Amino acid sequence: MFLPIGDTPNSTRTPYVNFLLIGVNISVFLFVSLPLMGAAPDLSDPLLLDYLHALGARGAVPAQSILERVSAYDLFIFRYGFRPAEPSLATLFTAMFLHAGWMHLAGNMLFLWIFGDNVEHRIGRLGYLMAYLGTGLAATFFFALFVPGSEVPLVGASGAISGVLGFYFLWFPRNRVKTFVFLFPFIMTTFMIPARLVLGFYLLLDNLLPFLFTGGRGAGVAHGAHIGGFLAGLGFAYGIDRLPSLVRREKARQRLQKERDYIPDPIEEIGRSLHRGDVRRAATLYLGLEGREERGRLASGDVLHLGRALLGAGEFDQALTLYRRFIAERPADPDLDRAHLGAGKAMIHKPRHITSAYQYFLDALDLAHSHEVAEEARMHLRAIERLGED
Repeated sequence: MFLPIGDTPNSTRTPYVNFLLIGVNISVFLFVSLPLMGAAPDLSDPLLLDYLHALGARGAVPAQSILERVSAYDLFIFRYGFRPAEPSLATLFTAMFLHAGWMHLAGNMLFLWIFGDNVEHRIGRLGYLMAYLGTGLAATFFFALFVPGSEVPLVGASGAISGVLGFYFLWFPRNRVKTFVFLFPFIMTTFMIPARLVLGFYLLLDNLLPFLFTGGRGAGVAHGAHIGGFLAGLGFAYGIDRLPSLVRREKARQRLQKERDYIPDPIEEIGRSLHRGDVRRAATLYLGLEGREERGRLASGDVLHLGRALLGAGEFDQALTLYRRFIAERPADPDLDRAHLGAGKAMIHKPRHITSAYQYFLDALDLAHSHEVAEEARMHLRAIERLGED
């Protein structure tokens, strides 16, 4: 058994929305689900017949058999869980806060408690709430695509939580997850495992393979909802990360297009702008360049010089865009360590991005070709770790 029990590093802010979501899920279970689990169904409820038909019961069913096998909670889930055969707007949301039992609830809340706080810190409280609900809806839709006529209700927060895991996978790849490993009698201890290994294991082995073998109709576990939520989280995280820079790049490209007649060679003009100290002009020209080939004509040293100038000018968003582009387009460059270091320095100045900056500093340390880069990366890593301990 492999059981995640914590992660590091963590933000220092209290994740109020994450705690609220955990509290709501537990409260619904304690005050709604649990009492109904021990109660007999109302035999006069017209939904009871539909429920029995969904189970495959046909003809007359003795009342005693119903009372022995069906609880009031079964009917409650049938009414408020999401049934692909009879979808409704209300059940899209109510289903997210219902659970089949203690273990279902405990597993979901453990994952939400471990992985939700960093994601909330990164996108803010309102953004986190919208992301949680949005990925939960996406998970439900993805699940329904593969079982459109199913009368079996989908319940649980795992689709939305899988969305949170998708955010975490993209934004915190170098975080480590404290995992309890229980392989009695050989191993009973904890290991610090890279987050992407833990989440990749969850996605591929726990969900994708069972989903492919069952065609989305696995009994008891909604693998399709887990996969759909995770993919939605990845997509939303990528969009939140990249959309602002894409907008800036498009505006810069349009401005450069208008100036093409007056700028025979934008690369040379970037060099002249840097020499004059016109950082804003150089950045606009660089961001407006079209295609990797054209950007590759600019020497790595000049790109990094422009990045440092943008950092010094407080243009952290543009600096981050530049460093990310460098990392993506020049993976074998000997100055790749400096690009990761610069991206981390840009991120620590952006609100709620300190934990994400940690990832870049780790990469810079791993790739460091000089004592100077390694020491600066270590300095930032120690500062972030001390911040987490305060």
